[in-house]
Amino acid sequence: YGQIDPEVARDLFIRHALVEGDWQTRHHFFRDNARLRAELEEMEERARRRDLVIGDDELFALYDARIPAQVVSGRHFDSWWKKQRHKTPDLLTFTRAELLRSDDVDEHPDAWRTEDLALPMTYRFEPGAADDGVTVHVPVEVLTRIGGDGFAWQVPALREELVTALIKSLPKDLRRNFVPAPDTARAILDDLNPGAGSLLSEMARELRRRSGVVVPIEAFDLSKVPEHLRVTFAVETADGTEVARGKDLAGLQDRLAAPVRNAVAKAVAGEWERTGLRTWPDDLAELPRTVEQLSGGHLVRGFPAFVDAGAGVDVAVFASKAEQTATMKPGLRRLLRLSVPSPVKAVERGLDMRVRLTLNANPDGSLTALLEDCADAAVDALIRETVWTKKEFDALAVQLGKSLPATTRDIAGRVAKVLAAAHEAQVAIPDRPPAAQADAIADIRSQLDRLLPKGFVTVTGVSRLADLTRYLMAIGRRLERLPHGLGADRERMDRVHAVEDAYEDLVRGLTPARAAGADVADIGWQIEELRVSLWAQQLGTPRPVSEQRIYKAIAAIG
Repeated sequence: YGQIDPEVARDLFIRHALVEGDWQTRHHFFRDNARLRAELEEMEERARRRDLVIGDDELFALYDARIPAQVVSGRHFDSWWKKQRHKTPDLLTFTRAELLRSDDVDEHPDAWRTEDLALPMTYRFEPGAADDGVTVHVPVEVLTRIGGDGFAWQVPALREELVTALIKSLPKDLRRNFVPAPDTARAILDDLNPGAGSLLSEMARELRRRSGVVVPIEAFDLSKVPEHLRVTFAVETADGTEVARGKDLAGLQDRLAAPVRNAVAKAVAGEWERTGLRTWPDDLAELPRTVEQLSGGHLVRGFPAFVDAGAGVDVAVFASKAEQTATMKPGLRRLLRLSVPSPVKAVERGLDMRVRLTLNANPDGSLTALLEDCADAAVDALIRETVWTKKEFDALAVQLGKSLPATTRDIAGRVAKVLAAAHEAQVAIPDRPPAAQADAIADIRSQLDRLLPKGFVTVTGVSRLADLTRYLMAIGRRLERLPHGLGADRERMDRVHAVEDAYEDLVRGLTPARAAGADVADIGWQIEELRVSLWAQQLGTPRPVSEQRIYKAIAAIG
């Protein structure tokens, strides 16, 4: 028939064999196109729409534009494709963008774009499957560069369903203000700016603006949101091997911290990594804040920092700025301590007997260890900002050599007040408390352990030593009142424990580097101020404090 009317024969071949699939063939493109089209049609089914995937006529046009006019049958096609596939192997393998109507490509993007990254995305529509929904494929070396807030908004095609599910997850007394949920979801989406801040915060703000009803962020029950509405992250090596996958991005970042760091170091470390430094090296004029290298088609960014290695200092390249920040401060401190004479022996010789006795009882284990702790804290206090050049470091070392002994001595005097207050609290704790006081005493012991860990002077920081003294004095006030107010003490303790539980949940969900951030640590100090306000209000707090303020601070981070 091809010889009689080749044009009609060609149309019949393309339509029946390639478009409708009525052809027995092993060509890879044929199977790949059929698989992708079936997946997209399943997506149509999920969305209850019939206008997402191109129709037969449009698919015909795609093949027609790529296949030469002389191909009028399966035999002709096989002969032509046998040669052509070596030149352009993907010529007939269609993409999602080609099989979706143009107005839906933006609804189901091929890649998630964030900063300078374009992360490939795949879609699977199989209810009950672990990866049902959207999967973002993340190269292991860029894992720590992406954050969760943007991904929480989902792709545009699933956003309305997600917002509807979140509204339905609210407790009944709140949910009834926003029925029917689908209508409310459509209405608030018109005024939301996807990607601008936290999805839950923006939803709560918009719901309140429309109704006047305050919706606490913690009222949204994420456990009630269908799994396919949460993005899956597939972490992969440069050759495409999957390292791990899951829906908890922060958990993956925490679990894969070491492999990510190794991947980044392998890609960008080069000349930067060093070990065993005891001062700033002469051949390093500046430690760069970032180093970059193309790897696997992605721009890999590393963050160099000094690392405290005890007897020396190393230079390592980290995968995130948060890790760099958390490591650079103690690393720079150690490098400065190694570069200037230690003030510890001179300070120890100058202590009077009373102060010496007070300082001897400390969690660091010895007087010398405590004074080393004080000297470390003194370095932190004297460093106004992180230095990144040898010139700045040398100038700082000269200044430190002059100021460190006096500053260490001053800090030791402040620490004596802390330890005196700690001693008063500890001796007030009964050796064998009555059963009714057992929970309160256990809480107090736990607080003391938290406030006075090994290295507490540096951990607390010089600026907070007076606050630490006040917290310990507040424990003493609580112990004085405890025997005569067990019920009130229990009520206050339960309130504090509820806040502490929320804070601990927050910290557990963060990477170690993020959990070390100043804003996260500040919430812990707010909780200590809350204890002062509840048990020793007469001691005062430097700023207003309440459970509501703390919950708000937790929500702002989480």
